[in-house]
Amino acid sequence: KYKGKNIADVLEMRVEDALEFFQNIPKIHRKIQTIFDVGLGYVQLGQPATTLSGGEAQRVKLATELSRRSNGGTIYILDEPTTGLHFADVQKLLEVLQALVDAGSTMVIIEHNLDVIKQADYIIDLGPEGGERGGTVVACGTPEEVAQVEASHTGRFLRKVLPDAGTATATTTAATAIAAAATK
Repeated sequence: KYKGKNIADVLEMRVEDALEFFQNIPKIHRKIQTIFDVGLGYVQLGQPATTLSGGEAQRVKLATELSRRSNGGTIYILDEPTTGLHFADVQKLLEVLQALVDAGSTMVIIEHNLDVIKQADYIIDLGPEGGERGGTVVACGTPEEVAQVEASHTGRFLRKVLPDAGTATATTTAATAIAAAATK
């Protein structure tokens, strides 16, 4: 037993509780901290991987990567990593992703969450709809450039959340020109 807990008790702990429990064991605490940092503080330490959602499983993998020493240069591909996350946890995840970018890594993220989209350096907006009615490049560029493309559903929503992201009256913005070239 450690601090009155056996292994079964520890495996039933939520990540958030384990942070405090293992605060005096730096090697363990650091690993648990990375899981917490990607927004998984509510997960039990012993929770079977098969019970995690796709987004949660991606964040566990991301936490594993974060716990390794990185020299940058890694490309991460994430498919809707914010699925099921509370707003505060989305913000934590964004901080973690930004830290990886700051360390020289590249993020390719498929996402519908505007909090993530508006932080992007570059957006490729596929549409015009989802599923079989999609797959065409509607717009691409910075969030501000995509916000100016009338045909972009993503752009319409970005206009609501980005300051000074008015609509372009000309249809030949850089983003639509690139989109037109990509569809030929």
